[in-house]
Amino acid sequence: MALRRRHSNMNVKILLRLSLLCAAFPAYSADKVVVGLITKTEVNPFFVKMKEGAQKAAKKNGATLMTGAGKFDGDNATQVTAIENMISGGAKAILITPSDTKAIVPAVKKARSAGVLVIALDTPTEPQDATDALFATDNFKAGVL
Repeated sequence: MALRRRHSNMNVKILLRLSLLCAAFPAYSADKVVVGLITKTEVNPFFVKMKEGAQKAAKKNGATLMTGAGKFDGDNATQVTAIENMISGGAKAILITPSDTKAIVPAVKKARSAGVLVIALDTPTEPQDATDALFATDNFKAGVL
């Protein structure tokens, strides 16, 4: 029950951040804001809910959501391809749960160099400052609660 509530709370926070992110880009053109979400896999229930929440937030805010996911845990190559596709697809921001915290950094740097805001979700990159921001829970503190 506590785990479900924690995941639910995190999903709400992710939705809020995605909503704020969509609102942060002015609607000065007829084009929708494009936001990317890349998860570790598509089969983990946590990432399924994360994607569902992002889809709802994007729809609510009139944004276009591009999604990508690793084919298996640790699938860095598919995440790199997703980042490249999102850059070329015009994403203004990418939210990612990195599978390989070190190997993903060059692709993250490429996105940031292209002017894309990159936020790590749940898992920090190594180094952590490779992304613009990190949104994660403190699992140790959560376990103490």
